[in-house]
Amino acid sequence: MANILVLYYSRGGHTALISDAIAKQILANGDQCDVMSIHDSKQHPIDWSKYHAVALGACVLYGSYHKSVFEFIQQHQQALANMPNSFFCVNVVARNPEKRIPENNKYLQKFLTLSAWKPQDVKIIAGKVDYPSWPWYDSLMIRLIMKMTNGPTDPTAIIDYTDWQDVKAYGDHIASLAKV
Repeated sequence: MANILVLYYSRGGHTALISDAIAKQILANGDQCDVMSIHDSKQHPIDWSKYHAVALGACVLYGSYHKSVFEFIQQHQQALANMPNSFFCVNVVARNPEKRIPENNKYLQKFLTLSAWKPQDVKIIAGKVDYPSWPWYDSLMIRLIMKMTNGPTDPTAIIDYTDWQDVKAYGDHIASLAKV
């Protein structure tokens, strides 16, 4: 039985939901899994020695990752690299299937360029548009970006582009990394 750690950075909560779904799939297959936000890891230090694999996920907003993602990686780069590992990127541009291919997703490529940690495995997961729950300025700016990219612009739109079956398959994949 493997013990897996799923770490994440979430701004609006959707990446946290995805992380929980990954963990539920890992648990459903009989392995152990802990889920933790990178912010919580500051108050509850990670005992890396008890894990067989790690997945780290982060969302993209305005084409960037929050600086705390890179700070976490800088601090824990060696621990991340010392076990089977994967990075998952959550972004709305991945609503288009061709943008779920790592070489075609500029946000994943940006991460790989900027990150001191080079993950062994990567995954792109389509995110969620939730204009009503976002601050007005985020809603306005993202609607402008969506207008330029032929995405949804209705300010009342709530559209979950996440393929939850694919998220479950990713959970299975992470568990398989721990058993290599």
